[in-house]
Parts: sequence; C-alpha cells; structure tokens
Amino acid sequence: MVAAALAGGWTVVLAVLLQAVGWSVEQLQVAAGWDRQAWLWPALSLATAVAVGLPALLLALLPRSPRVRATGRGWLGAALALIALGSLWALPQVHHELYLAALAGTATLLALLTTRLSGPPATATASPPATTTTPPAAADRARRPRAVTLLAIAAGLALLLPWVRFGALGGLLETVLAALAATAVGLLAGALLGDRFWSPFTGDGPPRAARTVLVGGLVAGVVLLLVVAGAGHSGAQLPALLFVPPVGFVLGACQVAARRAGAPAGSAPVRWLVGLAVFGPLALTDPEEISILLATTRDVPYWVAVASGVGLAVAVVLAIGYGVLLGRPRGRTPSRLVAASSAAVLLLTVGVVDVAAGQPGLYGERLLVVLREQADLSGIPAGTPGRAGRDARTAEVYRRLVATAERTQGALRRDLTRLRLDPTPYYLVNAIETDGGPAVRAWLSARPEVARVLVSQRLRPLPAPAPVSGGDRPAPTGPEWNIRMLGADRVWAELGVTGSGVVIGSSDSGVDGTHPTLAAGFRGGDDSWYDPWDHTRSPTDSGGHGTHTTASAVGRDGIGVAPGAQWVGCVNLDRNLGSPAHYLDCLQFMLAPFPAGGDPFTDGRPERAPDVLTNSWGCPPVEGCDPGALRPATAALTAAGILVVAAAGNTGPDCGSVVDPPAPYPDVLTVGAVGRDRAVTEFSSRGPAPGGAAKPDLVAPGAEILSAMPGGGYAAEDGTSMATPQVAGVVALMWSANPALVGDLDRTRSILRDTAQPAGPADLSCGPVAASTGAGLVDAYAAVRAARR
Repeated sequence: MVAAALAGGWTVVLAVLLQAVGWSVEQLQVAAGWDRQAWLWPALSLATAVAVGLPALLLALLPRSPRVRATGRGWLGAALALIALGSLWALPQVHHELYLAALAGTATLLALLTTRLSGPPATATASPPATTTTPPAAADRARRPRAVTLLAIAAGLALLLPWVRFGALGGLLETVLAALAATAVGLLAGALLGDRFWSPFTGDGPPRAARTVLVGGLVAGVVLLLVVAGAGHSGAQLPALLFVPPVGFVLGACQVAARRAGAPAGSAPVRWLVGLAVFGPLALTDPEEISILLATTRDVPYWVAVASGVGLAVAVVLAIGYGVLLGRPRGRTPSRLVAASSAAVLLLTVGVVDVAAGQPGLYGERLLVVLREQADLSGIPAGTPGRAGRDARTAEVYRRLVATAERTQGALRRDLTRLRLDPTPYYLVNAIETDGGPAVRAWLSARPEVARVLVSQRLRPLPAPAPVSGGDRPAPTGPEWNIRMLGADRVWAELGVTGSGVVIGSSDSGVDGTHPTLAAGFRGGDDSWYDPWDHTRSPTDSGGHGTHTTASAVGRDGIGVAPGAQWVGCVNLDRNLGSPAHYLDCLQFMLAPFPAGGDPFTDGRPERAPDVLTNSWGCPPVEGCDPGALRPATAALTAAGILVVAAAGNTGPDCGSVVDPPAPYPDVLTVGAVGRDRAVTEFSSRGPAPGGAAKPDLVAPGAEILSAMPGGGYAAEDGTSMATPQVAGVVALMWSANPALVGDLDRTRSILRDTAQPAGPADLSCGPVAASTGAGLVDAYAAVRAARR
C-alpha cells in the first residue's frame, strides 16, 4: 500500500511536470522562431509512460492485495495509452481537424483493445438461466439509463459549463470531430475504469463506501490524469489535467450508489462524465491560441486559465457533494426521475449560458487557395521620374493583377459559391480565401489551376474585450535618443526637411488616430483606413503595437523620424496574431486604397497608394504562411514603385533566423535593431536569409524606443518592430527632400546602404557582418544630403 501511494505521487508529479515542460519548450520554440520539433511530444509521452509504467507494472504483478494489483493495472493501461495518444501531437497544430480525427480513431481502438484484454470483472454477476424469459416491461426498464448514469451526465454537463461561458466553438467539422474525439476518450476511460477495476475496491459483500470513494476514487483520478494528458493538442490538454482527475471521487460515489441498488455501475457513468468533461477544452478552445504570443493581455490563455480554475472548483464541489449524497453506507440514491431532471436542467443551463453569456456560433479556420498562374508584371515602363511616373506604374500593376485574377478565378469561384463556402478573391496574390476543412482542402489541392492551399487562421471571440494597451511614460520634451542617433533632428533643423509630401502606410494592430502626436498626420478621406477584422470606420487600436510603430515613423514632438509625413493605416493583426489572408487584405489596400465597403477589384484607387510601407510583423507557419506565401505581393508592390520596409524579426541571436515572410524576400528592405551602444541587439534576427541572401539590409535603433500608445500615453518598447518604422521615416525624408526619387527603389536602396554607418555586431558567428547583421546603421542626415545631389 505504501509502495502504491508513492507510485501514485510519482505518477502525478511526473505527468504534470513533463506536460508543462513540453508545452513550455514548444512555446519557446514558437517565440524564438525555431522549427517545431515533431518528435518532442512523442518522446515526452514515451518517457512518461516508461517512468510511470515500470512501477505500475510491478504493482500489477507482485503484491497479493487485489486492490493494489487493480491499481497497477489501471495505471499501466493508462500509461500505455498515453504513448499512442501522445504520438499524435507530431501533427502540426494548424491541422487541428486532422488531429481530432486521429484522436477519435486512436482512442476508440485503444478502448476496444483494453476491453478485449480486460475480460469480465472478477465479481461479474451470473447470467440468468437460458430458459428464463425477461418480461417486456423489465427489459424496457433495463434499456433506460440508470440513475447513476444520469447523475454522471449531470456532473459532466456541470464541468462543461465554464467552457461554454468562456470559450468558443471552431468550425462545424471541427466541432463534430471534437465531439467524436471526446466520445472516444470517454470510451477509453470507461474501458480502463470498468467493473473489473472497481470490483476489488467494493468487495463481494456490501460496499465499503469510504474505501470505494476515497481510495478507489484516488486511484481512478490518477488513471484519468494519464488519459487526459494525451487528450487534446499541445496546450489544450493542460486544463484537463487540473479539473478531470477529481471526478474520480464522483465515479467512486456512483459505484457505491449502484452497488447499493444491487448491481455494478458498469462503464456508462465513466464514459459520459469523462467524455463531456474533455469536450470542453477539445471543442471550445483552439490549441494555436493557447500560446505565449497571446499571453500578454486578457486573451485566450487568460480565459483558458479562468475556465480551468472554475472547472476545478466545480469538480471539487461535485466530488464532495456526490461523496456525501451517494457515497455514504446508508445513503439514498435519487430516483431515475430526479436524476433525469437534474441532467435536463443542466443541459438547459448549458444552452442558456451559451446563448446569453457565451460566444454562440461557429468560428472555424479558413483556407487560402493560391493559384498557379500569377500576373506577369515584366516590362512595366519606369515612366517619368517622381510621383507621376510612380502613379502610372501603380495603375498598370493594378490593372494587370486584377485582369489576371478575373480571368483565372472564375470557375473556381463559381464552384466554391455553389458549395456555399463563402469565397473571398484576392488579386495582389492570385488567390481565394474560402471556408473548408481537410476534405475541401484535398479537393482544392487536386485541381489543376491550384498551386497550394494554406490554412488562414481565424481567431475565436473572447468573452470580454481585451483591455486597451496604454502607456505609463511622460510625453517627450525633445528629440528622443534614437532620433538623435539617426541624425533626424539635424535633418529637420539644418536641412529643413520633415517628410512633407510623402505618405507612409502602416499595416499593424491599428493606429490610435486621436493621439496628439498622430492626429494631424492622418491623410484623411474615405480611403485612408481599412480594418478587415472588426470593420471599424476610423483609425483605432487596442493592442498598441501599431500606434507605437506608426508614431516612430511620423509622430510629432520628437518621437517620429518624419513628423511632416502623412500616414494611412490598415489592421492586419488582431490580438497579436494574423493570417495570410489578412496580411494580403492590408498589402492589397496599400497598392490601391478603396473606400469603406468598396470592392478592391473595382473600387481601388492606385493613384492614392502610399509611398512607403512599414511592416512590423512576420507571418510564421503557426499563422498559416509558407515561405512563398506573400512573395507575389511584395513583387507587385515593388513593380509599382512602392517601397516595402519590414522587420527582420526578434529570434536572434540564432544564425539564419530571418525566416518569416516578408523579411527574407530580396525586394523587401529588411531592418534589424541596435541599442544605445550601436551594437546589434541580442534579440535581432540574423542572416543570412534562406538561399544565402544578406539580411537584414539595414539596422536602426530598436531597444527602449519611446513612442505613442493608445489613449494619449507613451511607452518604451524593444524589437525590430520599433526599428522598422524609423527606416521608413528616413525614406520619407529622402523622398521629401528630392521628389524625383519617389518610386526609384534601386537608387533609394543604394543611398541608404552607401551612407549607413558601421554597426557593432553582438557577434560574428553567422559569417561576414554584411550577411549576418546588415549593411550598417542607417544615417538619416547623410542619406538626405545624398538624396539631394
């Protein structure tokens, strides 16, 4: 018994610890921009099963006590199941539906195998003689759910309530597959915790209630811990580790009540209770969103933690309540009518909570279908120098892109519309976003006109809006240190250039258009703001990232490099996550702005395109992008004479860490970060880019950069995100000083490189400085003087 207690404690600590460590390591990989290691979770699951299974095997074979042997068998079976379930995490999170289908199939097979190997319970009730006939009324009663099963259903619905309140469903197929997976996990738990498991704890005579509830419930809780450790993609299984194991005591109380009624409970209570409990995190959370990328505000990780805490409280109350009401030696089991009424009331409560206080509806991922044929943009004439020539090129690029999309998308768009898959066409990349799961994706991938199909992530709604990110720093009293390092203040004072006449486009989390440092710089009109996420009609920002970066480019009062330039904005990040389609929404808007509610294909105004784009974001695989997802988009913008400036990323100091589009693309001006000491920061991503290209192209100040935040405040932030808009601001100064340079991207790049100052790299382990840390630190004063020549 002592050995069993020690083994149980070892099992709980080890399983929880390894699950937490595995998720943390995977999240660090995401944050660092490393490739996901598919072997991590199978290896951890195998390690857990070996470390737990060995003592469980000894307990199953060596002791004489039937209860200890039953304990060992239960833990060993659950540990072996964890190996199979944990191996499914090798599937990428972005393919969640495929994972749920695999979980449903694997758990069902394990349940069937476990049932077959277990055999009948040791105290199985003898079958009636063959000559005995059962009256029809009795047979009908036998087919009805027993009271203990109905009470287990009620308990499962109670555990589902927090997830209905704080979570949100995915798509229809995803929800159906989650239900099948939860059912299969319930079947597996029922096979492991059937009558054979409970028989040694209840005995042959009158049930020993305390032993069944406390000891049997504790052992069953450890079994459930191991089962749910493998039920849910990386991150989604963590909540279940908290609130499912306590229901072992509920199951023990159900066993006491059933035995008191004269027959074992069977596996039905286990199947229903566990299945309903795990359906919550499986169906009402997206494992991609249980991420440290969203952990800085009240986003999905926060609400998952809240649901888990409430679920734990509910589980504890259920364990105590069921133990007191059902688990007493002379307790009274509620009638079937009372039990059915309880289950019905809780089912109704789940529905009411979902509609009245939850997030009803379906919020599945969409697909981005990239077509094989992309527009031919070769041979576009340069035209006259300056804005007139740039505008002519932009108009011709827009015309060719739209014509190619209209000519090649027709058949596919008709088929998708006929299937009610809600297609949204794009022209900047010849692509269509549409609804659809794995089956639709396979069908689309097989079509001859389709190059590939990407998952376009869709965030699920929150139970309450995330708080607006404000700032706690005072307003600046003069040019900030980064402005002085670049020499932008000298450009204003000595050369009289502030960026007037140039428009910078910001694609980010949004912009607080009422901020004192930004309000005067907004271009205005009906085509200077676009929000494809929430469809706001005026510049707004709750995340703060976009306000901060835009102000570093054009903000007044000493924080922006080009305070005389104007800005236009677009929201491509919602709660710090994007998707290939929404990145395209904003880049497409920047090529040919259109009024609110307009059609990008017919209402675009290429003559209103901004001159320079600042992009402090990247599209990693977790958001659905592959390396070439946005390549046609930046190529088209470059052909139009619009300079695309992008952040290198914050995954340094690893070599070759400039990987997420659009930073690695050769036609993008990629920016790294330096600190006050002019040395490349530790976090700034290093080159070379895939293929060996030297990246980043330039570096700029990116540590402790003071800039604007929503609500009129200020804050200091770190990142290549902060460095990028400053380079866009320098380009605005150059083009304001010499309007003939507008659209001349080759000469602009050459001037920036030739006038850059040496930057001190943190290390040279990635090869030559030009390949690993950029050509140098941008010099605004020298660049503007060279632009005037």
